[in-house]
Amino acid sequence: MDRLKGKVAVVSGSASGIGRATAKLFAEEGAKVIVADVQEEAGASVVKEIKDAGGEAVFMKLDVRKEEDWKSIFNSAIAKYGKVNICINNAGISDAKDIEATSLADWNRVMDINSTGVFLGTKYAIEAMKDNGENNSIVNRSSIDGQIAEAGLFAYCASKGSVRILTKSAALACGEKKYKVRVNSVHPGYIATPLTEVEAVGYGLSPEEYFKKVGAMHPIGFIGEPIDIAYIDLYLASDESRWVTGAEFTVDGGFTCM
Repeated sequence: MDRLKGKVAVVSGSASGIGRATAKLFAEEGAKVIVADVQEEAGASVVKEIKDAGGEAVFMKLDVRKEEDWKSIFNSAIAKYGKVNICINNAGISDAKDIEATSLADWNRVMDINSTGVFLGTKYAIEAMKDNGENNSIVNRSSIDGQIAEAGLFAYCASKGSVRILTKSAALACGEKKYKVRVNSVHPGYIATPLTEVEAVGYGLSPEEYFKKVGAMHPIGFIGEPIDIAYIDLYLASDESRWVTGAEFTVDGGFTCM
């Protein structure tokens, strides 16, 4: 407990899935959490869960594609809590299509949310953190598909590969400028989330069929849960990882070992 005591965290896409698990875990560990999402009702529900468990959280609406939303989130968080120490750029979507089936509109939508959204979150998090005098951490959600490729997830793979490299560049920039801001990426394998359920439909399978199929593809023998990623987020957000920056953390049940 209290691994994040005294810290303030913004978690994008935290109304469901991995973001929800991360927001709840951070609150349990003592952080004040900004639940940031476009889904207002679901986001408010996460805040209620956190408060009912004795934690501190507020909901703020965020469309990660919009620069003004990011500026507003950080300004509002600082106005309420005096600072921001942690930003988890978690929001993302998938699109189960290969290159020939991917339209320009499909491409732009995936890149706008998964790549541009992370760029904006990282940029304005650095601005909000760089002068607070404390240890700060940005965690960007990539994927194993940012390290390897799948034919049927063309735009998704491209967007997550972008996140992998922009993270390293941002980490180098913060280091060169002597900011106390670390930037790392997390690369989940297949996780049982609403996003993965959408992928299942794209492949013509029920979520149950899809989870069973992909679970068997992992050496560990089962599909991951959101909490499995939330714990890596916790380590990177805490001062336990104070000497870790520009790194990529693969959490995939051994999938990329094969």
